[in-house]
Formats: sequence, structure tokens, C-alpha cells
Amino acid sequence: MLELKNICFEVEDEKKGILKDVSLKIDSGKFVVITGPNGGGKSTLARIISGILTPTSGQILFDGQDITGLDITERAKLGISFAFQQPVRFKGITVHDLISLAAGSPLNQVEACQYLSEVGLCARDYIDRELNDSLSGGEIKRIEIATILARGTKLSIFDEPEAGIDLWSFKNLIAVFQKMYEKINGSIMIISHQERILNIADEIIVLANGKIISQGAREDILPRLLNGTDKVDFCPRMEE
Repeated sequence: MLELKNICFEVEDEKKGILKDVSLKIDSGKFVVITGPNGGGKSTLARIISGILTPTSGQILFDGQDITGLDITERAKLGISFAFQQPVRFKGITVHDLISLAAGSPLNQVEACQYLSEVGLCARDYIDRELNDSLSGGEIKRIEIATILARGTKLSIFDEPEAGIDLWSFKNLIAVFQKMYEKINGSIMIISHQERILNIADEIIVLANGKIISQGAREDILPRLLNGTDKVDFCPRMEE
């Protein structure tokens, strides 16, 4: 489904290599978590896959199509979604409006509410609310996931979704990802250090110093992270 061939990315002014000859394949219907030390290139890789950044060299294939030169909008049309660490808030736009925009056609209130219910939100309490600062970090992230469900994307990318939310919201977020994975026909890619997220993945990719140092099934890679075989800045659990 997704294939990266020899991807490199340099910061032009510094001539610093952030990604160095990264190659990987992600099959359809997989739940993949990319982890590794801070500054290792994880978020850069996610932004290159989504089309926010353009690689210095290399090739990106999606369902066999070369998408290296496509921007984020063109890739979104092909079925790639990207969720930021801090989701964008849109003053004056309601949750109902956003979900309808994501679906690509007007949804009635019942249809829009179904997506909110999927992410564990009481639809009648949120459907007419504006996407502003009255929503917590956990709420806005779940609403963002609802929009991705409405789009029905082939590849959904999340950059550290646990950032900035409390433990209660984090626990609910894990349940939402599990439910999302059961319902969609596409793949999920998450950038994360959290053991609870790593523990629900099919595959784990460890990225350090701009290179993939290990990749494989969760049952093979996670024990290596927990016992320190792979030297990464790993955060086993959020505070209880």
C-alpha cells in the first residue's frame, strides 16, 4: 500500500540530514507505530508521507502510484489523512460543519452524530458546539478522529496524539484507536513513545538518527524496547 524508497531529507540552510536513506513498506490494513528518540526524524517522516514536506531525494509510492511530487491536498484526495499533535481549532465552525466537510457532502444531524458516538462523545452535547478554546485537548482530538472516520481514509497518520492531554483522555483515546482500527478498511500510523499505544500495534518501526534501526511485529520489537536492547528514549506509561 505505502512504500518509501531511499527517502532523505536535509535542512537546506544547515545541510543537516534529518532522514537518511529511509526505506519501508506498510501493507493495507495494518496498525503501525513509529517510535524512537526525540529528534530522530519521526515527525519529519510523518510530514513527508502526508505531503507537508517534500523529501530531498527518494520516492514515495501509494497503492502503486508515485506520489512524491504531490502536495498534502492531492494526497488527501487519494486517501491519506494527517492529524497534528495540536489539532487546529476553527472559530465560527461547528462540529457538525467540520464532520460534513470531512465526509465530502452534507450530513444530517443523525449521520454526523454517528461519527461522534464512534469516538465516545455524547453527540447531542457536541454536534452544535464551535471548534474553539471551550473544548479540551482530549475532546478536540476525538473530534478530529471522528472527521477521519467520516472521510474513510486509506491511511490515517497521527503525530503523538497523546501530547497535551490528561490521563483520563489518554485512556479513552486508546479505546478510540482500537475501535477505529476494527471499523476502518485502511491503515493507521501513529508516532508515539507510549507503551499503551505500542501495545495495540501490529507493527513497530524504531527510527533513530534519521535511520530505521528496527522494524517488525509488536511481539518481536516491543520486548526489545522494554528491556533496552534498542536504545531509545522510551516512555513506558503515563503517570497513574
